[in-house]
Amino acid sequence: MSTKPVLTFVTGNANKLKEVVAILGADFPFELRNQAVDLPELQGEPADIAKEKCRLAAQQVQGAVLVEDTSLCFNALKGLPGPYIKWFLEKTGHDGLNKMLAAYEDKSAYAQCIFAYAPAGAEPQVFVGQTHGKIVPARGPTTFGWDPVFQPDGFDQTYAEMEKVTKNQISHRYRALEALKAHLRPAEK
Repeated sequence: MSTKPVLTFVTGNANKLKEVVAILGADFPFELRNQAVDLPELQGEPADIAKEKCRLAAQQVQGAVLVEDTSLCFNALKGLPGPYIKWFLEKTGHDGLNKMLAAYEDKSAYAQCIFAYAPAGAEPQVFVGQTHGKIVPARGPTTFGWDPVFQPDGFDQTYAEMEKVTKNQISHRYRALEALKAHLRPAEK
């Protein structure tokens, strides 16, 4: 049995949970447990969404919580679809995401991950990670959201085509979790 304090990661997405556990590694100072919590789909700026989701989740979980909000932002569209990417993908598919940029020469985009962390009874803190790249026709397995259409700068593969280890060392999620781990390190002493 673990002697580490428990941190509840609020997600019902098994792929996301596996990726977060792999990125955090065995030396993470918390025992990560996941719990699906029914939270409203909020609208607004991504950091505000993550903070409010964290506040609401903390009320339900009654302990330390971690929530995530992920965005895929097209530069030609001034950051859209942003935090609404899940719904855009659901309605248009990978091909539809490409068609959104058909009238634009600029296919650049960035993937953004925001984790909000709150110890029990405390105000949420936000940790942001971004990876810049471009939108391409879908390539690779279609099992993890918009990964097949996002190709990070400096790579000739989409997230979906990459080995998980490679993706987990460069992704927006990795960068946000590294910021969270750096914040928590002083608390380990």
